[in-house]
Amino acid sequence: MAEIADARAAVLRAADVVVIGAGQAGLSAAYHLQRRGFRPAGQAAADAVVQDAPGSYVVLDAEAGPGGAWRHRWKSLRMATVNGISDLPGIPKPVVDPAEPSSGFLSRYFGDYEEGLGLNILRPVKVRSVSREDNNPSGRLRIESSAGSWSARAVINATGTWTRPFWPIYPGQSTFRGRQLHVADYGAAEDFRGQHVIVVGGGISAVGLLDEISQVTTTSWFTRRELVWREAGFDQKAGHDAVALVEERVRQGLPPQSVVSVTGLIWTPSLRAAAARGALDRREMFTEIEPGGVRLADGRFLAAGVILWATGFRAELEHLAPLHLRGSGGGIAMDGTQVAAEERVHLVGYGPSSSTIGANRAGRAAVAGIVRMLARLGPDGALSA
Repeated sequence: MAEIADARAAVLRAADVVVIGAGQAGLSAAYHLQRRGFRPAGQAAADAVVQDAPGSYVVLDAEAGPGGAWRHRWKSLRMATVNGISDLPGIPKPVVDPAEPSSGFLSRYFGDYEEGLGLNILRPVKVRSVSREDNNPSGRLRIESSAGSWSARAVINATGTWTRPFWPIYPGQSTFRGRQLHVADYGAAEDFRGQHVIVVGGGISAVGLLDEISQVTTTSWFTRRELVWREAGFDQKAGHDAVALVEERVRQGLPPQSVVSVTGLIWTPSLRAAAARGALDRREMFTEIEPGGVRLADGRFLAAGVILWATGFRAELEHLAPLHLRGSGGGIAMDGTQVAAEERVHLVGYGPSSSTIGANRAGRAAVAGIVRMLARLGPDGALSA
């Protein structure tokens, strides 16, 4: 892993492929780039001229250290309860202590993985924008970052969702005198002892935190729609079918839905216990937020001291805005991992590849697509003879 000592904003570096993000999807992409013979991009030249760097790559990561979004997960999310984590390609996870917080275990695993493979990761580097250098559809892309500029022939975007928590807007929200927070800001259930906590959301995080918080204080659960529960895990065919539904949305240029919105929630012993406590008695969504609580759909008032929004995340893609990739459907039309209208850009960990298994496969697929594109084009972007 390389470290950035200063911004050196005037320098323009070059690489064939720039990977943005070093979570599971980004590390998978870096692994497969190395397997395909790509080498770490050289350091900047003093004359600030773009250097020819065939077969080179670099990973730009905004985090201060390894682990991606796992660095920020709450300490009570332990390896025994975390939703299935796949091995990174090439190096399996070490022996897991079920009681260890997932944030510590996975940050250490990712760090050892980066070091063991000698991956070319620069951090902390925040990418501000990706744009086209000219009108040549096979030309280079310009990546502007907190550590200067890069020129690339292809970009693999693996920025995930953690930095873009979704906050719904409800009438009266700004008048609430209690505490409002998103799952991204959650610390521990003990923080809420003695207060009535409203949890909003219908995903894995919502039910997991309801289980946890309901053991120390009273809770109420609100979702916009009824949820589908499964008695057991789904088989390979069911999983494939669920991912296919998400994939079809992004192929059409629609915003992706989470895989769990298609698969439903799976009963576990701990969730059964939460249900027995009444923590999973789902309520119809409230109509308004008031200073001391919420107004229920039937007109009654429910007092509360905390509203926890477990309402998911959106893909972090704002730095790609100069490329104008979004279509009329509100999403980005995809062909596998490749942006359908821009073959130089691949999105991994997006839509159907947002699971850990999907992220590994997406990294491999993105690299394969870029290798085919570069083989078809000459070093100047022209078609090879």
